[in-house]
Amino acid sequence: MSVSMLEQAPVAPWWKHRWPWLLMAGPVTAVIVGSTFGYVAFTRQDALVVGDYYKQGKAINQDLRRDHRAAALGLSAQLGFDASRGMLVGKLQRGAGASTQPEKLFLRLSHATLPEKDINLVVQPDANGVFELNLPLLESSRWVVLMEGEQRDWRLAGSWIWPKQAAVSLQADLSEPVDK
Repeated sequence: MSVSMLEQAPVAPWWKHRWPWLLMAGPVTAVIVGSTFGYVAFTRQDALVVGDYYKQGKAINQDLRRDHRAAALGLSAQLGFDASRGMLVGKLQRGAGASTQPEKLFLRLSHATLPEKDINLVVQPDANGVFELNLPLLESSRWVVLMEGEQRDWRLAGSWIWPKQAAVSLQADLSEPVDK
């Protein structure tokens, strides 16, 4: 053995080199991300599938009759959220066929994916159809908005992406279903 080989610097232990750590970073990251996704999957409710889909499918025709009724009455509505005051403001416009006497309105704001964040409200508009009510916080999300009359014989529906859209206009949905 030569003298030069014996005088070489000692080799550092493996944990002091960067390559083992870089090689382990990928699998460790995959385990952390996989564990996080697993936790989310097992602790959150599956909200996108409805258990009574057949019953809801049969109710589509009834909903269409309510949309046609709203169109026949010439109903439309505007909704907006004033975040600085924490107020939901709106106006129901009535056509010539609708009663001008104010009635209670049922307003439902459905969160796009989390049913526990749905908001059900009862509002009483004035003679001009204007109403305001306190709503302290409206989460940034896509909301499905449904407004119904006191007798639930008509409905107005729309989709609202808050805060991207400052207001939403609700119209009767008169699209016909496609028969198969």
